[in-house]
Amino acid sequence: MKTENDLILVDLDDREIGRGEKAEVHRRGLLHRAFSLFLFSGDRLLIQRRAAGKYHSATLWANTCCSHPRAGQTLPEAVTRRLALECGITGVPVREAGSFVYRASFPDGMTEYEFDHVFVGEYDGPFTPDPEEVAEMRYVPLAELKQDMLDHPGRYAVWFFTALGIAEAGRSSMP
Repeated sequence: MKTENDLILVDLDDREIGRGEKAEVHRRGLLHRAFSLFLFSGDRLLIQRRAAGKYHSATLWANTCCSHPRAGQTLPEAVTRRLALECGITGVPVREAGSFVYRASFPDGMTEYEFDHVFVGEYDGPFTPDPEEVAEMRYVPLAELKQDMLDHPGRYAVWFFTALGIAEAGRSSMP
């Protein structure tokens, strides 16, 4: 039976190989499809501090929005859905900038093992974060962000370091 908490399991070529319940997938450290969205505004990036109740990376800074697509949903559809739910932002065109695979284990026994699709867009408007997902959001100049990531890497989610480079490269090729 398919549920909203089912994740899409994939191989290293991002081919779907099955589905699994979200908590179980993370307990077992199974590779699954995910996305990370970066909304830029000129030389600034809209970032979020994850809510304290998140099962991993709680209170750490990360990209604008990230999550998992549901079965039968395209990645752009998933990005649009989560951006509205998590950040209260709608109507922003986005495009995929690239992808990467990462694996990170957390002290609570959970493991994030994701085939992460990085999306980018331009946005300079209001946001209304869902407090269950997001503790805080703000626009930050990229130069300031990168320096803080170098000086204080423990403030940031593990995937953010790799995903930011992909987002910037993909953004530079945007029309």
